[in-house]
Amino acid sequence: MGLKGKATSLIEEFKAFAFKGNIVDMAIGIIIGAAFGKIVNSFVNDIVMPLVTALIAKCGGQDAGEGVKTLVYTTSEGIAIPYGTFIGEVLNFLIVAFAVFLLMKKFLGFMQNMRKKKEEEAAAAPAAPPEPTAQEKLLTEIRDLLKNK
Repeated sequence: MGLKGKATSLIEEFKAFAFKGNIVDMAIGIIIGAAFGKIVNSFVNDIVMPLVTALIAKCGGQDAGEGVKTLVYTTSEGIAIPYGTFIGEVLNFLIVAFAVFLLMKKFLGFMQNMRKKKEEEAAAAPAAPPEPTAQEKLLTEIRDLLKNK
């Protein structure tokens, strides 16, 4: 196979892969996930962290200032350690992880309920016995005639 044939084959394989329903669903999930991540970032940075900063400032006696940026520890050597950013990222992770946990728990619960429902339907409606063959019908008639004699 020549180089042109390999390239065409590769393009055909990519088209088959890219236009499957699962890939489109995954792309939609990634887009929604990115948007959710932005919402969580805004929530943590704009709402939660100013509250945490104010709380730490009241307890620790440091200036509250502008939110996350004020949660910095400066060593005696002048090295700044921005622990507020770390706290914000941990909160982001916990919120996203909790949301994914709830989503998966509900999804898996839904799948388990569907499986139970199918099993119950299968158990509730036993399959009808198969129609006897012509030979079985004939043998049944012979048996019944012999019983009557």
